[in-house]
Amino acid sequence: MTTQPTIFSLCTPQDDVLKGAVSDSDFAAKLSHVLNGKASPDYRKPERFFANTYPTEGLKELIANVCARLSGRGDAVSSVFRLDTSFGGGKTHGLIALVHAAKSGRSVPNIAEFVDPYRLPDGEVRIAAFDGEDADPANGRPMGDGVRARTPWGEIAFQLARKPGFEIVRRSDEEMVAPGADTIAELFGSDPVLVVLDEMGEYLRRVQHMGGRDQLTAFLKALFTAVEGNPRAAVVFTLAVRADGKGVDAFAEENEFLANAMAELESVSGRKATNLNPTKDDETEKVLRRRLFSRIDDSGAAEVVEAYREIWNRDRNSLSEPARRPETSKEFAESYPFHPDLLDTLKDKTATLANFQRVRGMLRILAKTIAVMWARRPSDAYAIHVHHLDLGDEAIRREFTTRLQQQAFIPAINNDIASADGKQALAQELDAKHYGGLLPYGSYVARTIFVHTLAFNNDLKGLTPEHLRYSLLGPGADAAFVDDARTKFRAQSAYLDDRPTAPLRFSAEANLTQIIGREERNVDPGDARTQLNDRIKDIFKGDSFEMVAFPGGPWDVSDDVGDGKPKLVVMSYDAVDIGSNLQAVPDLVAKIFERKNADGSGLRSLRNNVVFVVADDARLSDMKRSIQRRLALLELKRPERLNELADHQREKILELEKRAETEVAISIQQCFRHVLYPAKNGVGEGAVQLAHSVIDIQNASEKPGSGQTQVVRQLQAQAKLRSATDQPDSPSYIRDRTPLKKGQITTQDLRDEFRRDPGLAILLSDDVLRKAIVKGIEEGTYIYRRGALVAGQGDPIPSIQIDAESVVFTMDFAKSSGIWPRPAPHREAAATAAPDPVVVSPPLFSSGSAPSGFREGPIAAPTTEAADDDVRRFVAEGVLKEALRRVFEQVRSVRIERVDTLSIRVFEFADAFRLIPLASGISGARKTIEISGEFFTVDDSHMEFEFSGTAKDAGLIKEYLEPQFRAAKESELKSRIEFAFDGGMSVEETVAEAFIEKLTKFGSATAFVEASAEVK
Repeated sequence: MTTQPTIFSLCTPQDDVLKGAVSDSDFAAKLSHVLNGKASPDYRKPERFFANTYPTEGLKELIANVCARLSGRGDAVSSVFRLDTSFGGGKTHGLIALVHAAKSGRSVPNIAEFVDPYRLPDGEVRIAAFDGEDADPANGRPMGDGVRARTPWGEIAFQLARKPGFEIVRRSDEEMVAPGADTIAELFGSDPVLVVLDEMGEYLRRVQHMGGRDQLTAFLKALFTAVEGNPRAAVVFTLAVRADGKGVDAFAEENEFLANAMAELESVSGRKATNLNPTKDDETEKVLRRRLFSRIDDSGAAEVVEAYREIWNRDRNSLSEPARRPETSKEFAESYPFHPDLLDTLKDKTATLANFQRVRGMLRILAKTIAVMWARRPSDAYAIHVHHLDLGDEAIRREFTTRLQQQAFIPAINNDIASADGKQALAQELDAKHYGGLLPYGSYVARTIFVHTLAFNNDLKGLTPEHLRYSLLGPGADAAFVDDARTKFRAQSAYLDDRPTAPLRFSAEANLTQIIGREERNVDPGDARTQLNDRIKDIFKGDSFEMVAFPGGPWDVSDDVGDGKPKLVVMSYDAVDIGSNLQAVPDLVAKIFERKNADGSGLRSLRNNVVFVVADDARLSDMKRSIQRRLALLELKRPERLNELADHQREKILELEKRAETEVAISIQQCFRHVLYPAKNGVGEGAVQLAHSVIDIQNASEKPGSGQTQVVRQLQAQAKLRSATDQPDSPSYIRDRTPLKKGQITTQDLRDEFRRDPGLAILLSDDVLRKAIVKGIEEGTYIYRRGALVAGQGDPIPSIQIDAESVVFTMDFAKSSGIWPRPAPHREAAATAAPDPVVVSPPLFSSGSAPSGFREGPIAAPTTEAADDDVRRFVAEGVLKEALRRVFEQVRSVRIERVDTLSIRVFEFADAFRLIPLASGISGARKTIEISGEFFTVDDSHMEFEFSGTAKDAGLIKEYLEPQFRAAKESELKSRIEFAFDGGMSVEETVAEAFIEKLTKFGSATAFVEASAEVK
C-alpha cells in the first residue's frame, strides 16, 4: 500500500470552491459590472480580487506600464496598450486588475506583488470602459440621467464627464459619426484618464449595416491622438487575434479587420501600441493554483511528484512520450496538485473548441471538480487527473455538454460513461462487475477517453493506449487493471470510434456495437426461439445417442431398444434449468427417468439407457443473446443494409456473421453442461438413481456443434460409458453384477441388462460386450456356446454374436453342467502333433480389427511367469486397482514379501496421460516412463515418436502430446511405467493398498492396464 499523502492533506481549497458556491459570474465577471458596482464581492472589492489573483508576468507588466503612464512616474513605453489574448485567456481579468490598481491600488494589502506602489497614480483617476458585448447601436444603451448612448464615444463621454460630457458628443452619437481628437481631449480634463475598449469585434458585427467600420476606425485614430496629447492618459484595448493576425473567436472577421486597421494607423501616425498578454501559457497553472487553493504544501508535494516520477521511469517503455521527458516532473511540481496531462489536455485540446474560454473555462471545470473530490474523497487522489472530471456530476457534465455545446455526445455519455437516469452506463457496469473493492477503472478509462476526444482538429481527438496509461497511472493505480478496463470498455462501447486505425476516442454517432445492439432488440422473440430450438436439436444430434429433444413427459421418451443407441434426452431450457448447487433431481427429469407410457403409469425398464442434458441457469441469457445476435447480423448482412454502413463496418459485419454460428454453438454447449446419468448412488439422498456431472466451460467450448461429443467425454471421464474403442469392465465384475452370477444368460439378455442396471456402464457399441466375453473366455471366467459351438479358455476365439441363441456360462456352472471341458477326441494324436496356428475367423469385432491392447488368440490367465532363471514375474490385466491387487495377491500367495520392480502397461492414451503425472508422486522408487506411438491429424499430417526417460521429462512430453492425441483423426499409443525399488517394496497389504491409493485416487482407477511385478 502506498504511503504518499493525498491532495486532501496537502491542499486546502478556497472557501467558495470547497463549498461549491462559485457561480459562473465569478469566473466571467464583466468590467462594466465592476465599474457600476454590480459584480460579485470577489471581483468588486479590490482587496479580495487581488488576494485571489496570481501575479503573472504579463499582468504585472500591464499594470506597471499603464500606471506609470497615469502617474507620470517611471518609463512609460506608450500611451496605447493592446492586449492580444485568446478567448478566456485572461484579458477581462487583466482589465479588472488594471482598473482596481489605477483606482484603488494603494488600499490593497498585497499590491506590491503586482506593481511597485511608487508607480501608482495619486488621487482620482477618471475611468471609462466600453464593452462591445453590452453595446446597443440601434436603441442606445441606458447610461443614467436619461442618457442612451449608441456608440463607443457616447458611452465614454458619459463615463468621463457624466451628462455634460455626453452633451458634447450627443450629435456625433445620434448620427453615429466619430468625433474629432480635440473634442475627445476636451472630455479628459486635468485628471489622469484611463480608457478601456473591450470586445470591439462584437460591436462591429452589430453595426455592419450602419457604416460602422469606417466610423470606428476614425474614432480610434482620434482617440489615440487625444490620449497621446495628454501625458497622464492611456487607452487599453483588446484584440482576439493570433500573432499571424488571424482571429480566434466567433468574431474573427471583425477582429482581423480591426487588427489591419490598427496596423494602418500605426503606419500613418508612426505611433505603435505596446502589445501585452496578461496570462501566458506557462503561467496558467499558477493562476489556477492561486484562485482555487488557499494552501498548497509544496514541500509535501515533492514526495508525491517523486513517486510519480518513479512510476513513469519504471513503466517508461509502456507509456507515452511525456512520461519519458525529464521536464515533466519539473512541470508537475509547478502545477501540483494538477496532473500534467490534465492541464495539457485542457490547454491543447479543449481550448481549441470555439466556446472554451481558456483560463476562465479551466477555472470553472476545475472548481467544480475540486468540490466533488473533497466531498467524495477518492482513495487515489494523489493528484487531480483527467479521470477525476466526473461526468456523473451534473454540474461538471453541463460544462462540457452545454457550455461547450457538445450536446451531440449526451447519448455517448449516458450509454457508455455515466447515465443521468439512474441506470448504470457501461463503465459503471464494468466497475461493479470486475473492479469491486478496487478503483473504478472502467469509469476512469471512459472519462479520460472522453475529455481527450473534445478538440476542434480531428488529429487532436483521442489518445493512444500508452498515453491512457500515462494519464491514469499514479501511486494507487495498477497498469494491468487499466489495460484490462480499456480492453473490456473498447469491446463493449457503443460510441467509441470503431475504425481499425482510430485512436481511443468517442464518436457522437453510434458505432457498430450500437447498431448491432439496436438490431438485436428488433429481433422477433418467436423467431429467436424457433431458431434456437432448431440449433439445439442440430447440435445434440449424432451417432452415439438417439437424441430426444424437449420432452413434455415420460410419453415422449420411449422405453425400448430402438436402433440400439442409448437415448440422450435434451430437456427444454424453459421447463428445467440447474444452478450451481444441485441438491435433488428436477421433478420432470425424475418422472421421465422412472416412468413411461402416455399417462406415466408404467415403470421404465431400460433406465440405464437414458442420459439427460440440462441447461445451466447462469448461462441461459448468454445463449439466448447469442442467437439474437446471429439473427441481427444476418439482417445487417443483407445487401441493402450493408450499403447503409461505412466500408470498415461492412467488413466487420461480414467477419462477425461468419463467427456468429460458431458462437451460437459454443453458447449452447456451455449452457447445456449439466449431465444427469444413471448410477447406483444418485444426487442428494439418492432417491432417484441419477448422478450429476458438469462439463467444464473449456471442454464445453471444444468442437462447437458436436454436443454429443462433450457428453460422451464427460461420461467416459466418470467411467460410466464405453465406446467401441474402450476397454470393457472385468468379466468377473460383469458376472457378479448381472444375472450371469446364477450361471448362465443369453448374450441378448446380458446386453439388455446393461440397458437396465444403473450400476453398469452404458455401452455405445455391442463390441464392448464382445470384448468382455472374449476376455472372460481367455481368462477362464466364461464359457461361450452357440448351437454346437462351445468355446473356452485355450480355444480359438469364435465370432461372438449378441442374440437369443448365444449363451454365456460361468466356468463353475459350465463344469457342473458338463458343458466344460468338452470331450477331446484323438487326444494322443493331438499331443504329438505340432500345434496348429491360431486363426480368428470370422472376425471378432464388427470393425474388422482387434482394438488396441487385445491380442488376437488366447491370452493366458494372470499367473506367475518365469522370465529367466533368476527372475520371477507376476502378471494381471484389468482396471488399474483390480490388476494391482491381483498382482500383489499372487506375490503374497507364494510367500514372497517384497518385489523389486513394478510395471504398468497402459492401453489407452487418456489413461496413460492421467497416470504419468501421478507416477511422479510415488516416493522411494526410480521411475522410468516409456512411450511410443503415432498419430494422424485431421489434415493427414503424420507423426511417430518414441520416448524413454524420467517421469519429470515425461510430464513435459505429455503436455505436448495430450492435446495432439485428443484432436487426432487416428492415433496409437503404447506406454509403460516402471517403478524400481532399491531393497524392494513390501507387498504387505497395508503398504500395497497405500501404493494403489496414490495411483488411483485422482480419477485413474478405471484405467485398463497390464500390471506386472518382478522378484529377482
